[in-house]
Amino acid sequence: MPLNKIDKLLEHDVSWLLDSGPDGDIAISSRIRLARNIQSLPFPIAATAGQLEQIQTAAELALKKSKVIGKEYLDIHMSDYSELDRQILLERRLISSEFVEKKEHTSLFVKQDESCAIMINEEDHIRIQALCPGLQLFKVWEQINKLDLELEKSLPYAYDSQLGYLTSCPTNVGTGMRASVMLHLPGLVLSERINAAIQGVSKLGLAVRGIFGEGTDNRGNLFQVSNQSTLGESETHIIDRLSTVITQLVMHEKNCRLSLLKNKKHFLLDHIGRSYGLLRHAYTLSSEEALNSLSDIRIGVDMGMFNSIDLHTVNKLFMTINPAHLQKFAQKELNSQERDIFRAAFVRKQLKNAKHSQGE
Repeated sequence: MPLNKIDKLLEHDVSWLLDSGPDGDIAISSRIRLARNIQSLPFPIAATAGQLEQIQTAAELALKKSKVIGKEYLDIHMSDYSELDRQILLERRLISSEFVEKKEHTSLFVKQDESCAIMINEEDHIRIQALCPGLQLFKVWEQINKLDLELEKSLPYAYDSQLGYLTSCPTNVGTGMRASVMLHLPGLVLSERINAAIQGVSKLGLAVRGIFGEGTDNRGNLFQVSNQSTLGESETHIIDRLSTVITQLVMHEKNCRLSLLKNKKHFLLDHIGRSYGLLRHAYTLSSEEALNSLSDIRIGVDMGMFNSIDLHTVNKLFMTINPAHLQKFAQKELNSQERDIFRAAFVRKQLKNAKHSQGE
């Protein structure tokens, strides 16, 4: 077994979970993904093992030659790592759930601050993603576009003058771009306005998904809002339209929070207080309980109700309470019941440390 490069990621906080981004109280992170394929080679789903190896070699050479990902990066061959390690990458939003299941001839290049990651031989030959904290879609676009253009100098992309970039899934043909923002929307949920908001967003041609993308639920009141169409629109037009809708959602969330504080103050305080009590004193804690309770704590922090917990602590816990991370910290495999016990102890310790660090 080679040196575990995934363990190196756990030594640092991820840059996109910092609490300094624009509208960071509601917009947790902005992400853009680009799907690209190499000209004259079959898509991964139709490729032979030999062709997949050829694609992997060509993409890795191009990445190293172009230096698009910079000097501080990790190159990870997925076949070298356990399922637990691959789940760590999923929980850190560096790979897709589909990529977890793939082992042979698959690679991941990731910047050490995790602001950029490139999957080789996922659904497409190359999947590039960039992330930033807060609502910063145009900043992310500038970064990923520069990277993509530089990489294209070393790789002949599959491109059609009428259709645009050719991709394995027809819904990605055109720009090959998926832009998304992860939002924390407890105000809309507690005000029972979230369904109307989702329906309104869907009518505008945007998709609303859970924390880990398609097919996942909205635990922790975390929602990903992304574009659905990639054909017939420019990248900047897609981003501009998505940014406009996100800005409106952020405004609606802020208004719901103010309304709750004004009209249902005791309901809101009781909701937050009960969640804080659960996190501070529970001895068994499921993933769903933890995420939902952390969501309540986060809205309390955002609204200035705590002086012993900061946003950074809550943001870190959103990630570190996930099953794979917990087992890494425990340094052993844990069954579901063991994870719930370990999770409760882990959260109690983190909140206790946060309280002591504030001098209380």
